[in-house]
Amino acid sequence: MKAIITVVGRDTVGIIAKTSAVLASRGVNILDITQSVLGDVFAMVMFVDIAGCTIPFTDLVDEMDALGQEIGVKIHTMHEDIFNSMHRI
Repeated sequence: MKAIITVVGRDTVGIIAKTSAVLASRGVNILDITQSVLGDVFAMVMFVDIAGCTIPFTDLVDEMDALGQEIGVKIHTMHEDIFNSMHRI
């Protein structure tokens, strides 16, 4: 099972490190990552494998949302099935 995680907000030190640390602590493997900084805006998209996640997916969504609030960014976590359904023609 896979998920897509987006992170958007004002650029600060440690966004990738803190996000990755939470995912690693929950057994989530980062498969692909892209990030850029546009002026002072940080934007990142992660494609992750949640098959080994040690907590329910809904709890992971809540934990990532709380992390985003803590570090001043918006973190959106979406299951791959939902993402694919939204983008199906």
